[in-house]
Amino acid sequence: MESCLHKLSLLLLLLVAMPCALAQTEVGFYSTSCPKAESIVQDTVKKHVLNNSAIAPGLLRMVFHDCFVHGCDASILIDGPNAEKTAGPNLLLRGYEVIDDAKTQLEAACPGVVSCADILALAARDSTIEVGGLTYSVPTGRRDGRVSLASDTANLPSFVDSVTVQKKKFADVGLSAKDLVTLVRGHTVGTVACQFISYRLYNFRSSGGPDPTIDPAFLPILQSLCPQNGDGNKRIALDYGSGDKFDHSIFKNVESNRGILESDQSLWQDSTTKNLVQRYIGVGGFDGLKLNIEFGKAMIRMTNIGVKTGTDGEIRKVCSAIN
Repeated sequence: MESCLHKLSLLLLLLVAMPCALAQTEVGFYSTSCPKAESIVQDTVKKHVLNNSAIAPGLLRMVFHDCFVHGCDASILIDGPNAEKTAGPNLLLRGYEVIDDAKTQLEAACPGVVSCADILALAARDSTIEVGGLTYSVPTGRRDGRVSLASDTANLPSFVDSVTVQKKKFADVGLSAKDLVTLVRGHTVGTVACQFISYRLYNFRSSGGPDPTIDPAFLPILQSLCPQNGDGNKRIALDYGSGDKFDHSIFKNVESNRGILESDQSLWQDSTTKNLVQRYIGVGGFDGLKLNIEFGKAMIRMTNIGVKTGTDGEIRKVCSAIN
């Protein structure tokens, strides 16, 4: 009798633990249900990046903006007059056509199996490979969310955020200061519109002058790239001198007070984030290879924010609309 009760207790413990075990992503989630899922996404990303290199940083930013709102559930992809993609911070995101292309192929190969959230997480990884980053294994098994509201995007990290505000926003979703600095590495590729940096060059915080943290020798270069009262839609590299290569020069620019975004440059004004920047540029034994590894780890942590698994959410048939 005692033996039976013991076995029953073990069974109950297993049943209680099972939902927790199922509510996790795992590497190779589609190995039997859709064996070619990851290769289909990778080939699709490669095709689009070869046609337009701006797609790579676009996909990186898209997954970042998705995960900070309702978790990584592809809510950024949903169309609608008040959906997330209509919010100010998301208006210039690019790469939606890549996700749609991959989804169409996956629905043909494995109908109703691969989520849009997983496609986005895989595409972000594959985009870094196309611009020189190292690969990393992406845990999959996410399901898609059913809610997408522009009004829910207020907590997205902003280019005007101080380092204190950035650290809090990251902490609110379970990420550390190290994750913050490591993920800023994504700014080593891509561009930004002059309208988002001109305030630093001419009338910073209504001072009538430039942001004093900008290297004085660098200021005229930026002003020539983004003239006062010039075209606010003109785009310049986020990582001056190395805007198309996935390297660590963004951190060298921050060290030299040549960070393009105010939020990036603010990393040098906090002892914790400054120390991490220094380590990533070589102080303390870090090098490019280790930074690649750390970036992959940080991406895995970020793309597991608030994931929906098991029976939560759905597998959308089309990424831009709930079922």
